Amino acid sequence: MKMKNLRWWVIALIALATVINYIDRQALSVLWPYMGSDIYPDKSADELKQVLGTVSVVFLFSYAIGQAVFGKIFDWIGTRLGFVLSIGVWSLATALHAFAQGVLTFSIFRAILGLSEAGNWPGAAKANAEWFPSKERALAQGIFNSGAAIGGIISVPLIAYLALFFSWKIIFVLIGVVGLLWLIPWLVLVKAPPIKHPWITEEEREYILSGQKAVTTEAGEIKLEEYVPSYGEMLRRKESWGVIIATAAIDPIWWLFIVWIPTYLVEVYSMDVKGLAIIGWVPYVGAMFGAWFGGLLSQNRIKAGWSVNKTRKAVIVLGCLIMLPALLLLSNPGSANTAVLIMAAILFGFQTSIGSIQTLPSDMLGKDSVGSLSGFAGMAAKFSAAGLTAMVPFLTAGANYQNVFILGAVLASIVMVSILFLCPKIEPLKSNK
Repeated sequence: MKMKNLRWWVIALIALATVINYIDRQALSVLWPYMGSDIYPDKSADELKQVLGTVSVVFLFSYAIGQAVFGKIFDWIGTRLGFVLSIGVWSLATALHAFAQGVLTFSIFRAILGLSEAGNWPGAAKANAEWFPSKERALAQGIFNSGAAIGGIISVPLIAYLALFFSWKIIFVLIGVVGLLWLIPWLVLVKAPPIKHPWITEEEREYILSGQKAVTTEAGEIKLEEYVPSYGEMLRRKESWGVIIATAAIDPIWWLFIVWIPTYLVEVYSMDVKGLAIIGWVPYVGAMFGAWFGGLLSQNRIKAGWSVNKTRKAVIVLGCLIMLPALLLLSNPGSANTAVLIMAAILFGFQTSIGSIQTLPSDMLGKDSVGSLSGFAGMAAKFSAAGLTAMVPFLTAGANYQNVFILGAVLASIVMVSILFLCPKIEPLKSNK
């Protein structure tokens, strides 16, 4: 059996895994303003924020470690088994939340969730490098990233709606089961990389490999001429640090909204669970369109003759320039409706930039190093996101979020500086030896 456009089915399935990933991680943030007061009836609003901040920091630190660990795991065991391990463990960890009774047990289960969910990103970067020629990678990454946005869109109203009928414990079990069901189509569809996959057409195989510098050896086997540096060599390259710093600067902006949107709307605008279900998803619509826009714009510019270097930098800078004024405007939005619309603009800019940032490892390194650099960058990003998350309860005491949004604007500026100055030319790197 042969399947046309198999690469797009693969990235669509990874995007679906990302939707599930975000539903699983968002469940606690959406439910916390209501379940937190049930678990800790004597704590004030600021104290409940500190509890959520604590378990969120544990999640992010675990996520940071998981990025580096799973980056290497995916390089070792491959994309197929890497995703099985990652999503299998995170689905079980989600279901275990039903048995949490306090900060300690929530922290343990969030730690397992963070470690395993982290595999989704280096795994997607590696799958992108395996299944797509360089000219299509930004679009493929945009489709994958739109899964995060769609997960955000779905998770807020879905979890809020389920909370009207089920206890929070049942909700965690239900969404954990969904992840385990995803493993069935993944194991059926992704039997091997495109070089060896029995269902891929010869035309698609040749098209993918032609964009990956494929050559034929004397033995007639396909071999890729790629730069695969050691850890030490990779971390001595300023281009690697450009990717790591840019990722570490932009990621906290995303997590600021992922963790705190429900709490912000409840605390600042006294929103109940129905109100949250009505408008809490709006910011993620901007993220979804931004993911598509960034990917399509990159593909369009490359087809128009722009170099990969010019295209990546232009798209990344454009996304940051969208975020900057929107973050400053959010300091005083005036109403909840205006606030979520401004958040939508911020997340649109974020997703416009992040897709191109995440393709940089595959633009510069061979496939056997993509997961490693993506993992290092992701680890740095989650450490910085954890730092901001830990600061939010203190920076927003008394429901004043202005300082946090100004800090977000500073981070967007750092992204542009790191890409423009540390990555002088985005192209396949060669060994310095």
